[in-house]
Amino acid sequence: MDPRSSPTARSAMRCVRLLLGCASAAELLATVLAEGPGWITGEGSALYLLDPGGLLRLSASHGLPDWAHERYSVVDPASELPAAMALKLRRPYLLSPERTSVDYPNRNAGMGTGMVAIVTLPMLVDERPVGVLALALAHRGIVPRRDLDVLETLADACAHRLAYLLEHAGAPLAPRPGAAAPNGVRPGPGPCGDPAAGTAHPLLSLAVRASGHGAFERDLVTGETHWDAQALRLVGRPAPQDGGPAPAPDLDLVVHPEDLPDVQAALAEALATGGPYRLRYRVPRRGGGVVRIEETGEVMLDVHRRPVRISGLIADLDHGRTPDEHPVTGRALRRSGRANGKVDGKVNGTAGGNTDGTSAAGARSALLLALTRTLSRAVTVRDVTTAVTDVARPAFGAASIVLDLVDEGRLLPVAHTVYGGPRRTELTRLADLSEGVMQRALARSTPLFSEPARRGRGRGRPRAADAGGPLAPAAWAVLPLVASGRQVGSCLITFATERVFSREDRTLYSAFAGILAQSLERARLYDTHHHRATELQRAMLPRTLPRLPGIASAARYLPSTEGMQIGGDWYDLLRLPDGRIGLVIGDVQGHNAEATAVMGQLRSGLRAYATDGHDPAATLARTSRLLAELDTELFATCLYLTLDPADGTLRAARAGHPAPVRVTEDARAVELDLPGGPPLGVAPDRPYPLVVEHLPPGETLLVYTDGLVEDRGEDYDESVQRMLGGLELWARNAGPVRVEPGPALERLADLLTLNVTERRSRPDDVALLLLHRLSAVH
Repeated sequence: MDPRSSPTARSAMRCVRLLLGCASAAELLATVLAEGPGWITGEGSALYLLDPGGLLRLSASHGLPDWAHERYSVVDPASELPAAMALKLRRPYLLSPERTSVDYPNRNAGMGTGMVAIVTLPMLVDERPVGVLALALAHRGIVPRRDLDVLETLADACAHRLAYLLEHAGAPLAPRPGAAAPNGVRPGPGPCGDPAAGTAHPLLSLAVRASGHGAFERDLVTGETHWDAQALRLVGRPAPQDGGPAPAPDLDLVVHPEDLPDVQAALAEALATGGPYRLRYRVPRRGGGVVRIEETGEVMLDVHRRPVRISGLIADLDHGRTPDEHPVTGRALRRSGRANGKVDGKVNGTAGGNTDGTSAAGARSALLLALTRTLSRAVTVRDVTTAVTDVARPAFGAASIVLDLVDEGRLLPVAHTVYGGPRRTELTRLADLSEGVMQRALARSTPLFSEPARRGRGRGRPRAADAGGPLAPAAWAVLPLVASGRQVGSCLITFATERVFSREDRTLYSAFAGILAQSLERARLYDTHHHRATELQRAMLPRTLPRLPGIASAARYLPSTEGMQIGGDWYDLLRLPDGRIGLVIGDVQGHNAEATAVMGQLRSGLRAYATDGHDPAATLARTSRLLAELDTELFATCLYLTLDPADGTLRAARAGHPAPVRVTEDARAVELDLPGGPPLGVAPDRPYPLVVEHLPPGETLLVYTDGLVEDRGEDYDESVQRMLGGLELWARNAGPVRVEPGPALERLADLLTLNVTERRSRPDDVALLLLHRLSAVH
């Protein structure tokens, strides 16, 4: 794996280095979001550039709705909008979370919740303004000075790179409209007031152009490909008269047929892991002979580790010699495999090479092996479809792939393997039109391939091909998916250009169908087991919280997004003798079925001890002994407290769990000073201290598991402080909760979990319980 693609390698210095190599405004914003500090949430971020008329124009954005693009695409620097204020003050302009609902748009992504801050940063080069960078932050309190220093450094790096591109390359700083930039960044209408600027393609530096290299770019989301004029000339294709970029020819029309399987195999390897790669292959020329080409590029990944773009250069290894100097007499294939994250597949035309096709067969085997490795890492059906989208579709050079799975004897479509972009509707229609031929292929257990000689007879081809228009595939293959003698589904692969499927091609696609069927069967079995485990876990948690006198309450639970996506977090709200209320929250070690089972046993045991009238310290001591006696090596953290709603007496004990937080009527959020003991099951003979506190009417109590605040990219104590700051902001905004506290608590629970759901991954499950003491007992 390329270290530049590792999600754990994020740092400010590394981000600056990557920014200095970006080629467009959209790429700069995407790099800040993907490689900058984890507390830059991304949603609601934007990059503005100054046009020749002195106006700020939106050049790239992430998470802004269409109405915000229309309303804020142009900002007057003399206005009071945040972007203008940063430029006027020549320093970061921070919008506290209280103000985001008024001063900044994007309520759909969480803005205006009182839990997210916005900072606008001027981009200056030697005091000369270039534009403004606006970023959404996960800071729920005050933004520390050290974090502002990091943000200013990133803005400076963006400014210098933009200034260089404008001065040296004359680069249009926004991608083409409709093209998807990395990380979901959306291009603006053109940065410098030139309506044609948004339609041009980012150019390379003068040094690259002078070297004679050709440049290319492939958008894996929309399927768009662009080659510059030099790249087209290198492969013997006519360049556009205006010298600009043009759609790329299909891979099978460029690469020599003997080299194509090896190129596809190396490309599949690069797509599976991301990062740089290098290929060498031959390109046939009209009139005979070949030209040897070296392709050097990089597969760029989004925040979810999915490939979204390929960019690179191609060079003529023959340095302009005539193609006749390299006749096609066979080839010798040498693959060096993957080293340090690089794919190096080299295909050299040599005299006297093998002509019996054994090298081509080996290359097809390498392609199947690469696809098998990718599919073997897929756990769920969604993972399998993602692998087909990200690796198989580009490696085959397919326009689209549609999967149908057998469900109770019927073929039903799964999520289309092309994600996002304007092609989703097109794929939905294609899936509907091809339903008949996919059923026919499955019923006959025989692959079907388009045959140009039978074109127009209407036999065995998708109805989409007869409909004309953009849905009509020039070539297609329908593969029945059968695993262990069972029908799994059917797969339709379409191509934008007509092709003839050779015997070797049909064997390759049939073998791929077998691998895909096995992967889907395994993934469906996993999904079934996971669904059952999740249902078991949810059955062990309270379906609803009881309505108890004197309090209002709210709770949330979110499973982990890693591993089995189940865990041992639980919460409970108990009706106790003498009118008291019990509040429990706990976390069993692990994220598997055993943790869920242990959680259910602990919940039942603790509930029994609590309802017998034991105080929190005695209850935890008994529960700890219970866990020690179970046949498990797991331990658990737990917090148990009781509240008398009549006088507010609070008794609590803690077993290695995060301390509860109290939100006072004067809008302060403080952790209760609650000395704790060891986690349950660790020291079963050790007692737990009992603490007595008082919760006045109108105050709120929060108990939670560490998944709510824990972030791999941030110190735990800092995460807790951010949460406390967010609670204080909420309390100031909400004011004293006197009327209908239930809806207010539900909104607060949503706000707290919102910041968790915005994270790229959730390695731990999350549970929280809010309790508000009413001003009078009803």
